[in-house]
Amino acid sequence: MMIFLSFLQSTKQHPIAAYSFWEYYIKNGISESGHQWIECSEVDWALGLVPQPKIAFDNWKSQAWEKTVSFIKTNRPDLFLSYLYPEQVDTDAIAEIQKLGVHCVNFFCDNVRLFKTAPSVYEKFNLNWVPEYKAIKLYQTAGFPYIHLPMPMWVEPRYRQPETNELDNISFIGSKDIQRLLFFEKLTELAPKLRLNIYGSGWVNAEGEIGLKKQSAIKKVGNQIRFIGQHGPKAYINKLKFGNFNPPISSDLQQFIKGKLNFEDYARITRESKITIGINRYPSFNFPLLQPDTYSRLRDIEAPMLGACYLTEWTEGIDQLYDLGTEIETFRDHEQLIEKIKELEIDKAKRKHIRINGQQRALAKNTIGESLNQIRCAIS
Repeated sequence: MMIFLSFLQSTKQHPIAAYSFWEYYIKNGISESGHQWIECSEVDWALGLVPQPKIAFDNWKSQAWEKTVSFIKTNRPDLFLSYLYPEQVDTDAIAEIQKLGVHCVNFFCDNVRLFKTAPSVYEKFNLNWVPEYKAIKLYQTAGFPYIHLPMPMWVEPRYRQPETNELDNISFIGSKDIQRLLFFEKLTELAPKLRLNIYGSGWVNAEGEIGLKKQSAIKKVGNQIRFIGQHGPKAYINKLKFGNFNPPISSDLQQFIKGKLNFEDYARITRESKITIGINRYPSFNFPLLQPDTYSRLRDIEAPMLGACYLTEWTEGIDQLYDLGTEIETFRDHEQLIEKIKELEIDKAKRKHIRINGQQRALAKNTIGESLNQIRCAIS
């Protein structure tokens, strides 16, 4: 297939959450699977996520889609594959692309976090690539065409053999948020001697955090009304209670904070750590602060694919990705996490088997190439 890509590509670094890795993964995954990708280099797709005045956003949107439709008319790909937030979608442009005989598929990975119902504009796609197991019911309820596939992940061939060197530590790699902070505060309280290393942005001196401009009173009220409309009054009450809750990192936890990693060290630490931990809970005002929701994250594909001995937080659907206990391990609470860590620390043979089995499963079943094959079958 020749695939036109709209996957947050940009030649600039914008003041938004990390996004460039999606382009890296999807392009390499497409190429390795024997397909081709093309793109309209004149369109900065990530710019559509940057906070900006409405007139600026409207100009970006109209120009981006005008250039895209023109490019597709000239190059005639087999598939339009996108990663578009609802506000970025131009349904008229999608319809025009479909009239050319090009199937349109949209990937979106924040359904569970952001939506209570599937956005109406997603109905226009021939297929919605839904990676979160918990988001399936959103699309089923709406009656939108969807396919449930893993998060798109690609690793370099040099990382596709299990690592023989093993560090004597337990690692977590991920940016700081309130749920992760509370999780690790309790973990260090229960297991203060744990050989734990925490890496990622935001843990050291608010690293990587983006300051927000103050809003006018009118705009603030408007945002509050939109929030209630999207999430409901219970979520708004939780926001009022905990929206500014940002406790400092305790001295007990501080000793385990190691800061942000570059790409090479990110892969090395994931592979070489005795145990690599995954956390699937996430911040949301739709749930009580101390009773968070969970869903399977990109890390659940990435860590096993890199050859980690992976121990992640259980969530619905994780058993569809792996055989639990032989390809990855899971935990449901702090006590079980500590118990599983102790078991894995003393069982080198099991750690080795998890590395090998998890990596083989991820590289065989959870690849971009395999997902593209399933998409092609679904739309043919």
